[in-house]
Amino acid sequence: MSLYEITVNNRDDEPVTLRDYQGKVLLIVNTATGCGFTPQYAGLQKLYDQFHDQGFEVLDFPCNQFAGQAEGSIEEIQQFCTLNYGTTFPRFAKLDVNGEDESPLFTFLKKEKGGLLGSAIKWNFTKFLIDRQGNVVKRFAPMETPESIQADIEKLL
Repeated sequence: MSLYEITVNNRDDEPVTLRDYQGKVLLIVNTATGCGFTPQYAGLQKLYDQFHDQGFEVLDFPCNQFAGQAEGSIEEIQQFCTLNYGTTFPRFAKLDVNGEDESPLFTFLKKEKGGLLGSAIKWNFTKFLIDRQGNVVKRFAPMETPESIQADIEKLL
């Protein structure tokens, strides 16, 4: 299975295929609005603004699996992110990144890049960098800020 065969739900809860992002450099992030890492939304938006015209996308997947830090509806999450961080990158429906109900997207990402502590996602704001061919190039831990991965993105653009 390739990344581009995976279907996820957009924030209107309608299925979309990641084929729509084929040929682009992607940063896929599981997020939460009530997390200590939530201020990373500002850095994600800065990367998006800087590189979007060069074929870069940030794909935001809210996840409420870690201490209930993404509570509320997707509309409330969207409103929070827009008002507080001015985000304009694509945000999708909430999903699970671990466990019995985990999204096939995160099953795929974890299989490709397990990480130092094993394959499970440990917390919000784990980031996966994908090249233009759909290969998972690198996985970044939550404490790695968007600013710290800029050079990795530039290499792929």
